[in-house]
Amino acid sequence: MIFDNNGRERFLEAVTDFEAAVRERDVDRSERAFGELYRHFGDAGEREVGRAAPLLAALLPEVPPGPRGTVAVLVGACVERGADAGPCAPHVFAELAETLAAAGEFCERWEETGGGDFPDPEDGAPDPALFDRVGAEPALAWMTLPQFEMASVAMLNHAGVRGALDSALRNRLLRATRTVEEASGHPFKCLTYALLVLDEPLIVLHRPTGTGYAMRMRGIGDNFQLHTLVADVLVGGGHIPGRAPSAQEAAVCRDQPGQVHTTGSFNLVAPTGEWVWNEGTPSDIPVVDGVRLLVLDPPAYERSWPSGRFFPNMTGDLVLERVLAPEEAGRLLAGCVTKDG
Repeated sequence: MIFDNNGRERFLEAVTDFEAAVRERDVDRSERAFGELYRHFGDAGEREVGRAAPLLAALLPEVPPGPRGTVAVLVGACVERGADAGPCAPHVFAELAETLAAAGEFCERWEETGGGDFPDPEDGAPDPALFDRVGAEPALAWMTLPQFEMASVAMLNHAGVRGALDSALRNRLLRATRTVEEASGHPFKCLTYALLVLDEPLIVLHRPTGTGYAMRMRGIGDNFQLHTLVADVLVGGGHIPGRAPSAQEAAVCRDQPGQVHTTGSFNLVAPTGEWVWNEGTPSDIPVVDGVRLLVLDPPAYERSWPSGRFFPNMTGDLVLERVLAPEEAGRLLAGCVTKDG
């Protein structure tokens, strides 16, 4: 439903009312409008969420820390419903950076005040004693970090957002996320993997045939997905022998929903001889002469898994750009260590 029976866009009205109340620091009106946001979101049309999302994203710094994460999730939900992620993402990432910094402070204060098992940030309403122990701002940052993870992943599902994200900011967010993970023992794997998604060239060398291929990857969330797509392009394309994935196995790794059981075709190996595990991400593949270089060996043993996308809302692809000349492939392979050392 785009309009109600009176032709009014109720969700957008709630957003503008919430925006005005927050900017005027009207607590009662803000709470009422906040409730209206959720009441009308489900019936909002694409045009309506498209207009509302950047308003909510720009408002994030002024929303109190408690509901700020919830509003960020709502921005992400608008993007998933068709709103443009581009103008929303910088605001979400700025708040993510602040939240990660405060969550890092939470981890430090938790250890300073006796340590122990960290509270689950997704475990509903926190114990009031938590605020007394570490302070309100760090506690709220810890409890809302999963919400900012959700919102940030919704932004990073879009290639345009990933391409526009400054590399220094990306690295800062990754370092901060890993610091919090290491200190707390709580994984934020979706956020880490989303920040690690690469949209860049990849050289693939097939050691048994001595051939090489210049490829470009986009939106690949983990090496299970990469493995299936490499097999689809190279084996399915008739370039090298082996088991080719079915059309459906490849499709779910690109843009189709669901998962399909598949069997691995290779052993993924770094130029230095170490295995590149399917459980990792393409960022694990070393860079050689400015481009990531992956070697394919025969599988050491049969591996199978449900093929699909780590990020169901992220379109993935792997494109063959050119077949390397034999001398170029031979030169690159000559510099690679075999699996036996």
